[in-house]
Amino acid sequence: MTQIPKYGRFELSFIGPSGGNPFMDTTLSATFRYKNRCCEADGFYDGGGVYKLRFMPTIEGEWEYVTASNIPEMDGQTGAFTCIAALPGAHGPVRVKDKFHFAYDDGTPFYPFGTTAYNWTNQATATVEQTLKTLAAAPFNKIRMSPLPKHYLYNSNEPLLYPFDGGMTMEVKAEEFNSGSMFSSNASDAYKFDFTRLNPAFFRDFEKRIEQLGEIGVEADMILFHPYDRWGFSNMPEEASQLYLKYIIARLASYPNIWWSMANEWDLLRNRTIAEWEDFASTLVERDPSQHLRSIHNCINVYDHSAGWITHVSWQRIDYHSHVELTAKLRDQWQKPVLIDEIAYEGNIDQGWGNISGEEMVKRFWDVTVRGGYCTHGETYLRDDENLWWAKGGELIGTSPARIAFLRKIVEDMGYIDAVQGPMDWDLPWGLAGKKSRVETKTAFGTMSRMFSEDMICYFSFSQPKFRNFYLPDDMKYKVYVIDTWEMTVTALDGEYCGGARIDLPGKPGIAVRFKKA
Repeated sequence: MTQIPKYGRFELSFIGPSGGNPFMDTTLSATFRYKNRCCEADGFYDGGGVYKLRFMPTIEGEWEYVTASNIPEMDGQTGAFTCIAALPGAHGPVRVKDKFHFAYDDGTPFYPFGTTAYNWTNQATATVEQTLKTLAAAPFNKIRMSPLPKHYLYNSNEPLLYPFDGGMTMEVKAEEFNSGSMFSSNASDAYKFDFTRLNPAFFRDFEKRIEQLGEIGVEADMILFHPYDRWGFSNMPEEASQLYLKYIIARLASYPNIWWSMANEWDLLRNRTIAEWEDFASTLVERDPSQHLRSIHNCINVYDHSAGWITHVSWQRIDYHSHVELTAKLRDQWQKPVLIDEIAYEGNIDQGWGNISGEEMVKRFWDVTVRGGYCTHGETYLRDDENLWWAKGGELIGTSPARIAFLRKIVEDMGYIDAVQGPMDWDLPWGLAGKKSRVETKTAFGTMSRMFSEDMICYFSFSQPKFRNFYLPDDMKYKVYVIDTWEMTVTALDGEYCGGARIDLPGKPGIAVRFKKA
């Protein structure tokens, strides 16, 4: 009997009709059963008369399947395979863990440290390979990206392949379509696509990139729709959008390193109604047998994240100052993990969202982390070839990635960090990890009931005190570590601390203090 590793891919291939419109006329699906567990997966047309079905088993044991199709030769086909132990390093899809955090399907913790390169897969092969090489050496384990090409600032080149059948009908210059516009521009005279026919060659290339990301431990946060467009993809009728959505789920749901992001800046897709977004969400929930994580990303208007289909909050800042401080509030409001997926970009372009310093990017990562959330990086440094990481991938040249790697090591050592319930100190954000308890402590303001844990961290952000009086439990001793988040140093202080404790500090911005139970 065929053996498939847990979190591997079981695939069936059939020869079927290639005439007519196989994307619209032919149906193919299968029911996979393990004991009393039943999953359904859709098949897809891969061109040349070939149809495929894919399924990722997450339970070891013997699975059986039966196909269903409107083509007799593909209908009622039965078989079985044995799901064996996962291969070393294979942990499965990422799931929500303990309400505010994430873990792989096998329980291994996952701490998202994301980056953004929206259109990296639609670039020349050399750039794509450079992006993968860069990611393999970078601290990022999640990347926000889209299968659909993007038309925007520093992002106006023609893709090598299109997701639908068709293409350019006349010579055009990208600048003719106002690449600085915030809204889509349908260049219907310059391009002609058949929105009833997908392009299997495009998706074969795209899924190769997903597999390569998986090999280096990077999750693909898949942006399904976006408004930055000159080809007409943002203005597809709902039927075409559903066809695209079902097809991409059928092809990619068997890859463990997939997250679904329904849209980037959903509220700029003016032609979409809430009812349509909810219909798309129903398709995701009903058609994905692997039940990957699902979100939707805002520009100005925030989607109702209490919707049951949304597994986590994907947030863009709505102003330039207070967005990271909202992390704990967003956790409390939505009772879901919070990813601040767009906090502006380290770079030097002329857009306000694309010219913060490396120091500011690092500060924002720390601000979000100590409040119990997760953060996403991006880079927009001007280059003569206009290969900006945020748009096309390639190389990272900023100063923040090394410091983000430093933070990632601290988080992975501490474990899941939660924002303290009620401030331990009125002016400091505190993150608590490990076993937590409420303790009566004596402070300069009297006895107070406060939350403590076995491993705590506070971050001074832009403040630069020369010392700080901390009020720790009288009966719990801590080792204290002063962390310089920019210089990437950790200084262990001599002795152990409890009760009222004065800690001398460097008197510079970007300092954190960690308290670890002795």
